[in-house]
Amino acid sequence: MITTFLFAILCALPIHGFVPSSLSQHRPTTPIVGLSTTPSTTVSETSSISSAPLTLFSPCKINLFLRILRKRPDGYHDLASLFQAVGFGDTLHLSTLPAKDDADASTTSDEFTCNMDGVPTDSTNLVIRALELIRQKTGNTNVYFKADLVKRVPAQAGLGGGSANAATAMWGANELLGRPATLDQLIEWSGELGSDITFFLSRGTAYCTGRGEIMTPIDPPLPSGSKLSIVKPDLGLSTPMVFKALDYNQLSTEDPEVLLDTFLKDGVVRIDDKYYINDLEQPAFDCLPELKALKDELLKVDGFDHVMMSGSGTSIYCIGEPKDMDSFMKEFDTREGVSVFNTEFINREEGIWFESPDS
Repeated sequence: MITTFLFAILCALPIHGFVPSSLSQHRPTTPIVGLSTTPSTTVSETSSISSAPLTLFSPCKINLFLRILRKRPDGYHDLASLFQAVGFGDTLHLSTLPAKDDADASTTSDEFTCNMDGVPTDSTNLVIRALELIRQKTGNTNVYFKADLVKRVPAQAGLGGGSANAATAMWGANELLGRPATLDQLIEWSGELGSDITFFLSRGTAYCTGRGEIMTPIDPPLPSGSKLSIVKPDLGLSTPMVFKALDYNQLSTEDPEVLLDTFLKDGVVRIDDKYYINDLEQPAFDCLPELKALKDELLKVDGFDHVMMSGSGTSIYCIGEPKDMDSFMKEFDTREGVSVFNTEFINREEGIWFESPDS
């Protein structure tokens, strides 16, 4: 069982070749922990810095199931969730800043801009923090970056937009520096920035546990192209607010490993709707009853196979396509205070970053 490997990775014992007998195609691989504050292997010293700018797609994610297992002594919660990358996201333009000829006027900071009002552009932004982390971990302390983030993913959506931006910045900075770090090192370091960032360094599908930083990649990932609609009301909820309203007596009792096995065996469409579980729906709906009302409306749309809130909300995703797309968009996308994003599952090949399905 996967719990065996979680125990093993925490004991720092390398384990390979895990193939559950019931999973013939999509297989969980060895868990990777995004936790350590120091690299476990030596960073390459043979890299060369590129001056060519990069334009990278920064996808968001949905949670196909999300179980809250327990509250930890440190105040965080242990969870178990199947994450999936989707083709709705942001764009990050990234390049290295030229070194100044005058030693007394050298570049000493990154430059960061963003098109979306309200997004911080100082050192609190995850993109800036990710660039600083890569600089320090790889030893390239005299290299700085110019980053322009074109955001589409709204805040407080449960889609991991900010985490994806950080992972994209880590990947891009490592490319510009000539790949001094391995993917495993990027994953290892990512846990210092936040829980969900580790997932976006997978190939697109992963089973995440702990706070979300213990990632078991699903290889191969779920097929790209599965259609879904994301419906986001303008109303937002902070993750701490949702957890504060959590009623532990209403948590699901379904074994997350059974959920994982069933999703990978039956697929996201054919699977029984009862396996689409999000333990954070109850507190989110208690905080915002209109969010439950919106889900109830979406459940009535002909063509959607499954409807559930993603993460801590407030986005609701709908697997499938409406039989009458024009009527659906007229009903929901033109409604004041509601936005609709029609997209699909995506994944990536080894060594290549995610690409927008619109590109």
